[in-house]
Amino acid sequence: QVQLVESGGGLVQPGGSLRLSCTASGSIFSINSMGWYRQAPGKQRELVATITSGGSTNYADSVKGRFNISRDNAKKTVYLQMNSLKPEDTAVYYCNADMRRTSWNNFFNYWGQGTQVTVSS
Repeated sequence: QVQLVESGGGLVQPGGSLRLSCTASGSIFSINSMGWYRQAPGKQRELVATITSGGSTNYADSVKGRFNISRDNAKKTVYLQMNSLKPEDTAVYYCNADMRRTSWNNFFNYWGQGTQVTVSS
């Protein structure tokens, strides 16, 4: 069973920082792109940042210069360092990854269960 598990969410004051982690587990041969998405109540899920297996990154305009995505391929883990947090960053953050179980399998898209990030005074 292939799973993604997020951690690191919590309550932080505006201007503060949090570091989210997401680790893939189970029988996994390879992981292609990984990313972070977020969803606030009443809003659609939106892309925050993505990173390819080769390290190329992409960020939403709203987080550029504040967030940084990275990955450790040996640990099958993707990170999201969030700095200068704003109240509008409040959302459930979801980890996403394209993974395959063997070299001959197709890549499939997986989602974590989400971790709550609340930015408030």
